[in-house]
Amino acid sequence: MTVSDAKGERRWRRPVYLIPLVVFAALAAIFLMRLESGVDPSAIPSALVGRPAPDFDLPPLDGMSVPGLKRADLDGRVTVVNVFASWCGPCRQEHPVLEALATDGRFAVVGINYKDQPENARRFLGALGNPFSAIGVDERGRAAIDWGVYGVPETFVVGADGVVRYKFIGPLSEEAVDEGVMPEIEKALGAM
Repeated sequence: MTVSDAKGERRWRRPVYLIPLVVFAALAAIFLMRLESGVDPSAIPSALVGRPAPDFDLPPLDGMSVPGLKRADLDGRVTVVNVFASWCGPCRQEHPVLEALATDGRFAVVGINYKDQPENARRFLGALGNPFSAIGVDERGRAAIDWGVYGVPETFVVGADGVVRYKFIGPLSEEAVDEGVMPEIEKALGAM
């Protein structure tokens, strides 16, 4: 190998070492643009919003004095559907907000108990109170998949026509209710 061949080979190798740096810089630029765009990165769109609620028929939570939950229960009344579990820490955090929502008689607040042990769910609701007028037990998580649930807790507003109007991911807070959930409930109530 001659000296000129060695220099040519080194020149060719140099740009190869820059490729990871260029890729990293491009990814960092994309990340920074998304961060500065003002788009809420926690807002995950739902394919279900604007469509009829999925068909489901869930049994009641044994030992509770409320009925199970099925698709037909969502027709004729604005309904807030909350997917919860006793093992979910954020569900415990949002529970007082759900109880406050349940005091408004203009709409129903119902729950889907997700992949939970019945005795744990009863204990959870016994300790914190039961804001739900109906609770459907989704033991295997199939109904949650149909609803497009990413994780618990998640809350949906369903219009009286059975169409999903809004989806909120994560624990409800007073701010989330005031700024997102209640305006969507009011819109749904106005459409009746």
